[in-house]
Amino acid sequence: MSKLVRDIARARQAIAARLKGLRLDAKLTGRQLAARYGWQPSKVSKIESGKQTPSEDDIRAWCDAVGRPNEESDLIASLRAVDTLYGEWRRQLRLGTKVKQQSWLAAETNTTNFRVFEPCVIPGLLQTSEYARERLTQSVAFYGTPDDIDEGVSVRLRRQDVLYSNSRTFHFIILEAALKLGMATPDVMLGQLDRLMAAAAMPRVRLGIIPMQARLPYTPLNGFWILDRRVVLVETYSAELTLTLSEEVGQHEHMFDLYTSVAEYGRAARMLIASAIDGLTGVAGDPSPG
Repeated sequence: MSKLVRDIARARQAIAARLKGLRLDAKLTGRQLAARYGWQPSKVSKIESGKQTPSEDDIRAWCDAVGRPNEESDLIASLRAVDTLYGEWRRQLRLGTKVKQQSWLAAETNTTNFRVFEPCVIPGLLQTSEYARERLTQSVAFYGTPDDIDEGVSVRLRRQDVLYSNSRTFHFIILEAALKLGMATPDVMLGQLDRLMAAAAMPRVRLGIIPMQARLPYTPLNGFWILDRRVVLVETYSAELTLTLSEEVGQHEHMFDLYTSVAEYGRAARMLIASAIDGLTGVAGDPSPG
């Protein structure tokens, strides 16, 4: 699946680069192009950076504005090819959670340095089986994928073998919210927080937690995984992105450094986990009196 998503990302970037080249050749600024069709000024930059996929009508308008109508059919064909690849990603998603977990396992097996940022959930490499089951159960329910949760959980736990490799290093950053959000039952969350406390003491694991009151350097739009310096994996509601362009990797490295600057480590991080455990202690189990 990862290779397929990489193909989608590269195809989108290729379209974006061609559109930008046509605009520059025509000596049009992004604002001039946007004003011609009443677009928001940011639309052109988003399309050219690959953050927004153009529609077929956008491509027709673009080619008309730059005086290159002969480019229209080829660009639209490329766009339709991306749509076909995306449809294939959705088809593979329907194969179940095990296939997706295996794609992550393959990527992680070839990685020596992990930098992981997750704003709302505990990273998969640090999850207990019960917490992992909650996450995959939600995924199956949302996407309507086959119910192979047992197999998916098994592969997710097998991914954690990399934590015990002497040749790998791990740097995780999570928001304190990930410790307290109702992502599982109180009993499951208690077990997960105990596991996190133990993981924080592992020799090659660096765990940072950003306190709720910390002034965030940037809006945490989504989690991301930087594998070595070659690839960034990003999951959205509708797609799993594999970013390989050096500029994209560099942007995420910079973002990771910003989050590192406000995260708590060591004893301070463990205190945040302990506080979350204390908050759950009275809630887990049977709360009824007597």
